[in-house]
Amino acid sequence: MARKLPGLQRVLDAPSLAAVAYGEIASSIYLALGVVTLYALGLTPWVLLLVGGIFFLVALSYAEGTAAMPEPGGAATFVRRAFNDPAGFAAGWALFLDYLVVIALAGLFVPHYVGAAFGWHGLRDSPWDIVTGIGVIVVVSLVRLVRRAQLYRIAVAVAAIALVTHLLLVGLGFAYIFSAGALHKGVHLGSAPTWGGIAFALALSTLAYTGLETVANLAAEVREPGKTLPRSLFAGIGAVVVVYVLMALVGVSAYPATVGSGPAGGTTGLGDAWVRAPLVGIAAALDGPLPHGLVRALEIVVGVSGALVLIAAVTTSVSGAGRLAYSMGRYDMLPRAYARLNRRTLIPPITIVTSAVIASALLVAAAVAGNPVRFLASLYSFGILIAFTAAQLAVIRLRFSEPDLPRPFRVPGNVTIRGRPVPVAPLVGAPLTFALWIAALATHDAARIAGPAWAALGFAVFVAVRRSEREPVLEHVEPAAPDLVPEAAEGAYTRLLVPLKLGAIGEEILATALKLAEEQGATVHVLHVIRVPLELSLEAEMLDEEERAQTSIAEAQLIASEHGVEVEGTIVRHRALGEAIVEMAEGDGTDLIVLGSAPRWRRQSRFFSPTVDYVLRRAPCEVMVVAYPRGVLEEITVAP
Repeated sequence: MARKLPGLQRVLDAPSLAAVAYGEIASSIYLALGVVTLYALGLTPWVLLLVGGIFFLVALSYAEGTAAMPEPGGAATFVRRAFNDPAGFAAGWALFLDYLVVIALAGLFVPHYVGAAFGWHGLRDSPWDIVTGIGVIVVVSLVRLVRRAQLYRIAVAVAAIALVTHLLLVGLGFAYIFSAGALHKGVHLGSAPTWGGIAFALALSTLAYTGLETVANLAAEVREPGKTLPRSLFAGIGAVVVVYVLMALVGVSAYPATVGSGPAGGTTGLGDAWVRAPLVGIAAALDGPLPHGLVRALEIVVGVSGALVLIAAVTTSVSGAGRLAYSMGRYDMLPRAYARLNRRTLIPPITIVTSAVIASALLVAAAVAGNPVRFLASLYSFGILIAFTAAQLAVIRLRFSEPDLPRPFRVPGNVTIRGRPVPVAPLVGAPLTFALWIAALATHDAARIAGPAWAALGFAVFVAVRRSEREPVLEHVEPAAPDLVPEAAEGAYTRLLVPLKLGAIGEEILATALKLAEEQGATVHVLHVIRVPLELSLEAEMLDEEERAQTSIAEAQLIASEHGVEVEGTIVRHRALGEAIVEMAEGDGTDLIVLGSAPRWRRQSRFFSPTVDYVLRRAPCEVMVVAYPRGVLEEITVAP
């Protein structure tokens, strides 16, 4: 048997990781722009620029840490290595909270973007926005329980949608809305916004830069992480900061601040009426300079694209939480069930359920608290600033404790301290992120109350897990779960996919699959692919091929009935056999694909045919290849 190796594989190159970085981080503007504007007023562009600079300093430390230790777990991994397991758990537990908050916020904002796009105002009212948000979380989680997210495809799609939308709004905004004078309206430093409002906005602005941890958690899936991670990360972050500042300049020009009774001494439409759909608000502000019909179309495009980006953010956050929980479960920081990856989805099922339940509970708690966006954004800043500070301190400490650790990327700009080169970036960045954390505690109720409560719950879980596993609480623990995916037990296959081919090889492959299904009580799905030449359309009339396909499926079902095996049959049209097989396996919940390989390929110095090779590389499940020796079934001239 040739198996599709289970586990996290290094498949992400520099362009795809850059797309992940931009898509993950840039999706945050759909969440953060409105609430930051509510407190920063006309200073919003400069607040986002300042926090973007701090974020860049943090990213330098992340790049060094994840390049040196390319494992799932992100900052929690190198914090644990630099200090001890409780410190690593504290960072990981704080980041786990942030994933849950992003899931909750993204779910909450989906109905607001959809409602604003189509004028469905009832969808934006409480409690229907909360109910819809929970529905989004539940649906995404159910899908994730049975299907593995195609991260590369999601990342490219999200990055493309976000980039096109952002550039469109920025371009139209600077052409028809931007006004340098509007940036100063209603701004009286110290009173509008107040100093407390500025401090609040600075901490809240960390919400605008979510996604760094998700990118870091992909270290185990990146080709040449020492080169690819830093280069892609910095490219994505640089693009995001520029777009954020430009978008904020347009937003403040469209909705200038006015001195009033707002929470920061003033009000602005972007932080009031459009706080939960700020990008649609910017599109709506073009009504007047542009024809109304065109603006309505733009609102629909921005609203629908925003909803899609946010749904993708829920999906990737669930995956990020799964990787983080897997890492923590391996080191007995969470129950070991969190370290058991599903063979098909490569994420612990218990993590998906836990994330959905807690994120939904956070939405309900936020609604009860009275201001869901403020509550959740405050809670996010509590967790992320702990992790950012710990990550930078870990990079500094590792320069002393493990000076010989291979570091494919080193933070540039070092000073010598006690004979060791120490990077300036974390020396500057760590105090800044810690100061923002103090500001969050001082100005955010959720950060001051709910944050410590979450931390206390976490350490209770940590101590309970360590004691139940008879492991020391304060010392390093070796991974308790060494393999990403446990080996399949006998009888584990429940659904087999068999691509049909005419002739002796096809009959032998079907017989092999039926025998296996009979032994293990599995069902068989036979697939006949009608390969359509490029010169024809996919819907072209191919009566002879269709008749042969129907005949082959009928024969397969007849043979299967003699063995008491249930067989389903599907006919698809496609340009490429391999792609058709992989797509069917992904959508069908397949456990095992059974293929055959003819000897003629080995005479051509190839072990497998191109189709078999493609399926082995791309299949979402295990693959069984039955290869015949030379001289057997030589009459077969066409094999998959």
